Amino acid sequence: MIGRLRGRLIAKHPPLLVLEVQGVGYEVEAPMTTFYKLPELESDISLYTHLIVREDAHLLFGFATERERALFRSLLKVNGVGARTALGILSGMDADQFAACVQEGDLAQLTRIPGIGKKTAERLLIEMRDRLKDWDLSSKISTVAKDGAGAPDAVADAVSALIALGYRPHEASRHVHAVAETGMNSETLIREALKNVARASGA
Repeated sequence: MIGRLRGRLIAKHPPLLVLEVQGVGYEVEAPMTTFYKLPELESDISLYTHLIVREDAHLLFGFATERERALFRSLLKVNGVGARTALGILSGMDADQFAACVQEGDLAQLTRIPGIGKKTAERLLIEMRDRLKDWDLSSKISTVAKDGAGAPDAVADAVSALIALGYRPHEASRHVHAVAETGMNSETLIREALKNVARASGA
């Protein structure tokens, strides 16, 4: 099992990043809560990782904190929740926000996450309640991104990321273009688009 990687960040294409470790480039999928914390390309970073081995692929998932990885692993134990759904949940809200939703029984907030219908949200509330009843919300970690220069294909990257999170292509494009401003990088675009979706869903 690969539990942690430390190396040079050489590519960011949400939800995929590439981390070079001693000359080997590891493709790692990460939730947007982790992407928001990433520094600029060529920086050295450490990620907590979880490896899923399938017959046709070895999938490596990376997280900025052990709390995010711990929640990801707990989500995988929920009936009907796979790695993509778990990644989508952690992209829609951070680990502490999810724990608060479960503790408060906030079904409406969970169903605003792409790919999470009412039945799945109800299952999450039931199966995760006992696992998260002792979750300490007092140590909440900031998810503010380190913004850099806007890439020319930032909009395309942001749209691709939203599609990977479960949005239809036309919805992803609409949400991203609704918040796009000159100079915004892909991480900022994705964050603002998801915030805009959450506000619209709560209206």
